[in-house]
Amino acid sequence: MASAPANLWVLLGLGLAGILIMTKKLKKNKVVKQDFGAFVLRFQLLPPPQPSPPKAPHPLTGLTFAVSDVFDIDGFVTGFGNLDWERTHEAASQTSSVVSALVEGGATCVGKTVVAEMAYSISGENKNYGTPTNPTAPALIPGGSSSGSAVAVAADLVHFSLGTDTDGGVRVPAGYCGVIGFRPSYGAVSHVGIVPVSSSCDTVGWFAKDPIILRRVGHLLLQVPFAVQHNPRSIIIADDCFQLVKNSVDRVAPVVIKSTEKLFGRQVLKHENLGNYLDLKVPSLKSFHSKKSNGEVKSSSIRLLANVMELVKRHEFKCNHGEWISSVKPTLDPIIAAQIRERLQISDMEIENFRTIRNEIRVALNSLLKDDGILVIPTIPDPPLKLGSKEILSEDYLSRVFSLLSLASMSGCCQVTVPLGFHGQNPVSVSLVARHGGDRFLLDTVHTMYASLQEQADIIEKSKLSAKVVSQETSAEIAKEKGNQAFKDKQWQKAIGFYTEAIRLSGTNATYYSNRAAAYLELGSFLQAEADSSTAINLDRKNVKAYLRRGTAREMLGYYHEAIEDFRYALVLEPTNKRAALSAERLKNLFQ
Repeated sequence: MASAPANLWVLLGLGLAGILIMTKKLKKNKVVKQDFGAFVLRFQLLPPPQPSPPKAPHPLTGLTFAVSDVFDIDGFVTGFGNLDWERTHEAASQTSSVVSALVEGGATCVGKTVVAEMAYSISGENKNYGTPTNPTAPALIPGGSSSGSAVAVAADLVHFSLGTDTDGGVRVPAGYCGVIGFRPSYGAVSHVGIVPVSSSCDTVGWFAKDPIILRRVGHLLLQVPFAVQHNPRSIIIADDCFQLVKNSVDRVAPVVIKSTEKLFGRQVLKHENLGNYLDLKVPSLKSFHSKKSNGEVKSSSIRLLANVMELVKRHEFKCNHGEWISSVKPTLDPIIAAQIRERLQISDMEIENFRTIRNEIRVALNSLLKDDGILVIPTIPDPPLKLGSKEILSEDYLSRVFSLLSLASMSGCCQVTVPLGFHGQNPVSVSLVARHGGDRFLLDTVHTMYASLQEQADIIEKSKLSAKVVSQETSAEIAKEKGNQAFKDKQWQKAIGFYTEAIRLSGTNATYYSNRAAAYLELGSFLQAEADSSTAINLDRKNVKAYLRRGTAREMLGYYHEAIEDFRYALVLEPTNKRAALSAERLKNLFQ
């Protein structure tokens, strides 16, 4: 009887120590709207029973996770983000080894998530299954290719999730959705049972909100041996990379610098012009230098590296899937189709040069970082684009984005995206890079720095908000003084314009409304004067001038009883105010 459960699992064909509970499969062409549109398929892969004491429980017990629809799950067709691919492929006969390892480690897999079509786009949009909704900014793209997995974590639908990262498939959606995203060293995690995109750049990555969960998952997948945790001895800010950032440059690097100083001391901080460093250390890149007519180098080494990465990706993608595309002629998103179907003339010599560049940049970054160094770069230079934005096609946009993403993709180094709150309405992140093979060190560093990074991000955000408020209040006072001068010069309409500007900058100041009411009275605009005086009184119940001006406006409008009340209340606040006394007495005698 003891062997019955094991036999049952074998009969079900899981290839796992668990059981499969299947829900009804979604029909083709059906767009998932619930759960932020993150899932294409719901099911459960349950972990095996906990071992009896005194044995330790499974390391991931109690955690749930989801996987991008590029991971094979026994009994299901792997959709690869394309309906024609799903239609022309059989169900998987076994489960991806990485998914099996997580389930056997105690975690419960709850479904498959949307992936960008053929895992090719960094926007995360998918017209076949619907684009997942970015929980942090619903009108903006979630980022791809592993958009659904990032959204599932950001929306608290699972504790962690799996995706694949070729040229940013985990790092970009992590940055756009405000979660942590880890791209391990190339080759560190098994890729068996996963649909490939570009075999020499593909990695299995994972998302989490909690750095502790991120590290627990990492330790299991990486199978790292026990080691004493050590702190970074150098944290290198890539200054030229931050120059690529459009809006939030003063919101990212300072956070890392302050956190580093607080945790490890100022002596740990270093600065580097990474482009200049690669010029010296990656000589094979020179063959890809495009020049202007005057002979000046047009592209930096980092941008050239991005060009090489995209050529490698397209070449290897065609090697993997070109025959299927030619025979099936699938319906593809026009953006993807244009890139895939464009003819590539790449010689064997160029392919060999690609390998040389890869080796040179890995050696260069390993030499820069050594065993205990961290390179700090922006994750992405731009905030998330709006859904359907055509800027995703812009050569300049893609060049700047891939310049940053190519560093880890081409070198094989490990990289983690860490969220840093918001800049305006847009999520902000930073990336930390460690040498190839330094995955445990990078996970430990994130674990050590995460709380401090969030704290410093909050401090900087609050200080900027405070500075903005102070600046606006100063500008409002200047506008008010200009209004006062115009009032003295009997330029009533001009005065109203300045007071209106002051109100726009600081709308909770009663004086600005009261002063504008005075200008309206001079123009005979009694309704506007009454409204402004009422607003001033609501903001400041002791504003005597506002009561006087509202009383005057009401008197001119024929609201005599209300006017008397205003003048009398002004007298209560200021018993010696002659204007209030005379006005109240005059109206009182008028009605006797």
